[in-house]
Amino acid sequence: MENSPSILTGSNIVKTYPAKTGNGALTVLNDCTIRIDSGAIVSVVGPSGSGKSTLLHVLGGLDRPDSGEILWNSKSIYDLKSEELADFRNRQLGFVFQFHHLLPEFSALENVLMPALIAGKEIKPSEERAMELLNRFGIPGRAEHRPTELSGGEQQRVSMARALMNNPSLILADEPTGNLDDANTEIVLEYLFELREKDGVSILLITHEKDIAGRCDQTYELNKGKLNPLN
Repeated sequence: MENSPSILTGSNIVKTYPAKTGNGALTVLNDCTIRIDSGAIVSVVGPSGSGKSTLLHVLGGLDRPDSGEILWNSKSIYDLKSEELADFRNRQLGFVFQFHHLLPEFSALENVLMPALIAGKEIKPSEERAMELLNRFGIPGRAEHRPTELSGGEQQRVSMARALMNNPSLILADEPTGNLDDANTEIVLEYLFELREKDGVSILLITHEKDIAGRCDQTYELNKGKLNPLN
């Protein structure tokens, strides 16, 4: 966004994996640079298998790049020790994945609570916040239900509530509507855009749908390892 400070910048990112057949390596990310400004919604589009999820994992401190730098408010996140990096992810970032990654043995409320428990926060106020989030996402009556008792759209809303539990500055959403029908897709997108409007949260949205990307402030395209801005 114009004149907004950068909250996260990835510069000259390279990520390779061993080739599945033969020798050598597969370069998934080749000198990629991306900037996410405070309060912005940035999307990354590209064909399946182009490395979009890998990019998100690298930017979110889940997968170290071979080279390049990831700066959070001008400080390199990969200079942090592993415990510090885990704490940074828990407190500053919220992750929303296509397949939800909810813990099946826990209720919706307990899943939403998990980031607060990991951060060592007090139980009672954390439970109150978790219920507020479930109410915000329109599913307070599903608090005691386990993931298998929830629809796909409800599971995704639980995962969004979980991502917000610790009041993150940045949401990293990896194909969050990929398994949803049109109605639930629109609901989830409305919630995501509402987060920016009401909470000032920045969002990185990975998608293969260019019409969804077109609603974002800025769009990058990842193809054959190269990341290029489209607007």
